[in-house]
Amino acid sequence: MRASHFLARPPLANSKVRLEPLTPADFEALYAVASDPLIWEQHPNPDRYRREVFENFFAGALESRGAYRVHDAATGALIGSTRFYDHDPGARVVAIGYTFLARGCWATGHNRAMKTLMLDHAFAAVERVVFHVGAANHRSRQAMEKLGARLTGELAVAYHGEPPRPNVVYEIHRDEWRASTARFRG
Repeated sequence: MRASHFLARPPLANSKVRLEPLTPADFEALYAVASDPLIWEQHPNPDRYRREVFENFFAGALESRGAYRVHDAATGALIGSTRFYDHDPGARVVAIGYTFLARGCWATGHNRAMKTLMLDHAFAAVERVVFHVGAANHRSRQAMEKLGARLTGELAVAYHGEPPRPNVVYEIHRDEWRASTARFRG
């Protein structure tokens, strides 16, 4: 499929989460979620809870043209954000990341539900999905492994307007994803 598959950003939903395209009007509500310092303590940029730092993160999200706001499906509450980025149609690969969730949603299945929606959507157009995770972000690394992603290397990633920071790279291939989720889908 063309790059527009990701740039179109259709709403994605299941019984746990609802993903809707991020807009400039979402800043204040999303910052209210992101202003919790504990959300960022293991991230490569641990001061992203500060407004001026989050403003840069949010600008990068909008410029990516692949960002979503994430809502709890049951309550409708805004609980975080995620995005598709670095889509390479020739290599049939896209990255998923820049994800954060309110602490009340940690270890509740929200992250897996969100990633399942995104992976299902991505694999309609690509063969491989990569995830860049802060090297010291043990929570996210553990979540990647539970999802079935394989650690494939290390990379210094320069986030929007920030210096490069150490990350690890995980990936999932379409066939692996479909095989691993087949047992859950009947």
